[in-house]
Amino acid sequence: IWVLGEDMRTHSRQAKAILGVVPQIDNLDPDLTVLQNLTTFARYFDIPKREALRRSMEVLSLFELQNRCNSKIAELSGGMKRRLLLARGLINMPKILVLDEPTIGLDPQAKYLVWHKLTELKSQGVTQLLCTQNMEEATVLCNRVAIMHQGKILSLDAPQELISRYVGKEVWEIEVNSGEKTSTVKELESRGLDFDEVGDKIHVFHVDGD
Repeated sequence: IWVLGEDMRTHSRQAKAILGVVPQIDNLDPDLTVLQNLTTFARYFDIPKREALRRSMEVLSLFELQNRCNSKIAELSGGMKRRLLLARGLINMPKILVLDEPTIGLDPQAKYLVWHKLTELKSQGVTQLLCTQNMEEATVLCNRVAIMHQGKILSLDAPQELISRYVGKEVWEIEVNSGEKTSTVKELESRGLDFDEVGDKIHVFHVDGD
């Protein structure tokens, strides 16, 4: 692995210093307040106490948690904890941000807030490596998407290129009852259409033409 032109095997400390990590699993310290979780974490990066406090309040404000700085972790909702994990990942002002399912469990309003902030960070030059099962999230946030299965990359391209290649500009969703399904499938096969059966629905791809 190479990070900003440096080999991780020989420059691991330098690489870790510019990395921000947002894990999928909540590993916040329940014995500390929201603010203490950030200032304590900042010590790993040798950030001076006063600067750590300034940065902590800045990232809390970024994710609309500034009014919760003295709250215990147990007092936060699941969405607030998720946003706090994101705030913690930015405490060292990383050049590369690694995110594992960043919006899992968030309500729609919180999800769009996170998307907005991540888009802002990208515009400021922060590289983001994102793992997600949410295809809308990948389309909104990513310049390139790798579709992976059992540790292997099956396809790698810009989101719109992948959509065009595998599903087309439009997808038909046909809802059928059990009596209609067999005849509908035969009709689609006779027309040579690309489709997939999902329960009582059939998704038909590449239907851009007449």
